[in-house]
Amino acid sequence: MVRLTRMNGKPLVINALMIEMMEETPDTVITLINGKKIMVLEQEAVVTEMVEQFLKRIGAVQATIKSANTEGL
Repeated sequence: MVRLTRMNGKPLVINALMIEMMEETPDTVITLINGKKIMVLEQEAVVTEMVEQFLKRIGAVQATIKSANTEGL
């Protein structure tokens, strides 16, 4: 989960695993895998960093790297 800020200044927590894509238009628009779009105040690079930190925290990044390293065995 990542804590973000809606355009009206209210806090929002998004499940990072549900993010399909992000774009700056110039506001950051996050599209979830269910098609819902959410606009947030944080820049795309900030959200990307928060998502990466979340994935590291839950071990998803390490599991992916480990899986890729064992495929060649």
